[in-house]
This record gives sequence, C-alpha cells and structure tokens, in this order.
Amino acid sequence: LKHTQSNMIKQVKLGFSWTTLFFGGLPALFRGDLKWFLIMWIVSVATFGLAWLVFPFVYNKVYIKGLLEKGYVPADDFSKIQLQSAAIISD
Repeated sequence: LKHTQSNMIKQVKLGFSWTTLFFGGLPALFRGDLKWFLIMWIVSVATFGLAWLVFPFVYNKVYIKGLLEKGYVPADDFSKIQLQSAAIISD
C-alpha cells in the first residue's frame, strides 16, 4: 500500500496472520497499531484467551482497512487486484 500524500509504502500480508497466532497482539504493537493491540488484549482477557484463536483470521484484513482509511491506496495494479479478490476494496 502507498500513502497518497507522503508516498510512503507499507508491505502488508493478506489472509491468515501467522504472527498474530504465535505472538498474540505483539504484531499489532510493532506495526504501530496501538488501538488493535489494546482491543486484542482486552478481548482476550475477557474471553479467557479464546479470542487468540479468532484474531489471526481477521487481523490482517482489519489492519489493511485501517491503512486504507488513513489514506493508503494500492501501490500497483497487482495489489489492487489482490485487495479486490479479498473483498477489501470494491473499485
């Protein structure tokens, strides 16, 4: 993804988040996604850890949608096609 104003490029993965499966909320923290880091920890405490089995399936998609809301766009046509096939964008 490429930011429209700063031209900063971020590589993000689609699909299942293996890092979230193995390291919990730490990948969100390392990505600077403090909001989702806190959400993951709070929900995991509330569900006695069961949420750690759900977050790996949804976190990458949530992270990408957050970046798109912050002004990032697909960096190239291949990225755009991949995001469309994952039903993250509709254009």
